[in-house]
Amino acid sequence: MTSFARSPRRVWSTLVVVHLVMLVLLGVRAALQAEPVPMHDLALADGERLQCVSYAPYRLPGQTPFDPRLVIPREQIAADLAALAPLTECVRIYSVDQGLGQVPAVARELGLKVLLGAWIGADRKRNAAELEQAIAIANEYADVVRVLIVGNEVLLRRERTEDEMRELIAYARERSKVPVTYADVWEFWIKHPSLAEVVDSVTVHILPFWEDDPVHIEHAVEHVGKVMAEVRGHFAKPLLIGETGWPSAGRQREESLPSRVNQARYIREFVHRAHAEGWNYNLIEAIDQPWKRRLEGTVGGFWGILDIDLAPKFPLAGPLAERGDLVLPGLGAMLGALLCLALAAGGRHASRDPLRLIASATVGAVGGLVAVLHAEHARVSYRDTLEWTTLGGIAALSACVPLVLARWPADGPLGAAAQAWARVRRSGRALAEPAVALALLRGLLLFAAAVAALLLFVDPRYRDFPILLYLVPALVFGTLGWHAGSRHETEERVCALVIVVSVIGRWSSEPANPEAVAWLLTGLVLAGPTLLRGARQHQ
Repeated sequence: MTSFARSPRRVWSTLVVVHLVMLVLLGVRAALQAEPVPMHDLALADGERLQCVSYAPYRLPGQTPFDPRLVIPREQIAADLAALAPLTECVRIYSVDQGLGQVPAVARELGLKVLLGAWIGADRKRNAAELEQAIAIANEYADVVRVLIVGNEVLLRRERTEDEMRELIAYARERSKVPVTYADVWEFWIKHPSLAEVVDSVTVHILPFWEDDPVHIEHAVEHVGKVMAEVRGHFAKPLLIGETGWPSAGRQREESLPSRVNQARYIREFVHRAHAEGWNYNLIEAIDQPWKRRLEGTVGGFWGILDIDLAPKFPLAGPLAERGDLVLPGLGAMLGALLCLALAAGGRHASRDPLRLIASATVGAVGGLVAVLHAEHARVSYRDTLEWTTLGGIAALSACVPLVLARWPADGPLGAAAQAWARVRRSGRALAEPAVALALLRGLLLFAAAVAALLLFVDPRYRDFPILLYLVPALVFGTLGWHAGSRHETEERVCALVIVVSVIGRWSSEPANPEAVAWLLTGLVLAGPTLLRGARQHQ
């Protein structure tokens, strides 16, 4: 059988086919994102607004509720609520600490109502101080505060027992001039029904995206209706949906896809049904919260109906597209193709072989397009200097793969990473050799992918699928991995084994998730040849 080592044209032709297919797939995906999606228009009556939205002021760099020294200035709260006043009748706050106790006073000036929260956690002393302050503010602004919410998802977090919460709620109810409630995920209300005895209303959180069995956007509002019917069957007291919404960016959970289009669709359809059926509700949330990405991954920071600059993320009527246009993706693909074509046609390894030039341009086009798509993802998902440095460095290594490949003559064996390192140590100039550089890139990226795959396997809930980081290396090294002259050392085979086991394990837990399927394929294509070729070379 003719091997790739003796048939360079076979290498280049395979690269052309593989990358043309991927270029078409990515292009179609980007084109679909740019296509406006028709959806239900939310036509509110004159003067009608959203009932209520969750408000947290931590939208500016460095602002987080975990900073005990932080006090939000009144000016910021006033600017935030002024931006929200045309959209909603009310805001929900979760604490009165860090300057949030000023919210009712500002809300009164703007004609807004408030669902006032007292944060209850593991610290008993802090709980007592928080509750006393919340009761005092609620009583002082009884004309503004609709309800005092004693605790938010405390039972879900297991920071207080049911009996302890009953005691705190009863204490507040005896002293408050406004109605008192407790807020938690709907299943926890059903698990702890005795709480209903000490509240004036039952406040449930219904988040189709976060359900144990995530819900497709097609059925999300219908799911809320079913939950409301079930909760009504357990409690005779008034119901308030304390949180419901949909994220605009982040990791997909099985059938639940975060996107701006899906967020707009959910809000429009939910509010229409809520107003039609007389549901009392509060949407989560008013403004995107960058700090939540540290707790909940990318998706945590993008539940707002306004972005961090207080601009609306979507209109309430008309079709909506996920992407404004195709200019940047198209430009990235074009520049990538031209750069790789220029590298293939110049220098010591210059080629006039049309097939090699076409292959270099095609690989470069995919690399340029993926670089743009990854930059868009990085902008919303990378949280700090460490992530920008580490993940940005991996992205840079991945972007180098098409460039180095354009200089590779494909007429000799591709060595193993360990061999390449040895050559570099003996002579620093060896790094300029495309075959050596490719071997080093393969070893580094296999290691990085193994770490990423393992982390995603053991701790998946808040981690994004890093498909775009490893897609280009998977396509290139997945093709070159079948090259008969390729060598793979033990370290590379171990990394490949970790990748294969981890991506299969991750996919098996959520087989209906398209992102999990894409990650599975990316990992298998990247690591599979290393395992198979490595096994053959040791037989």
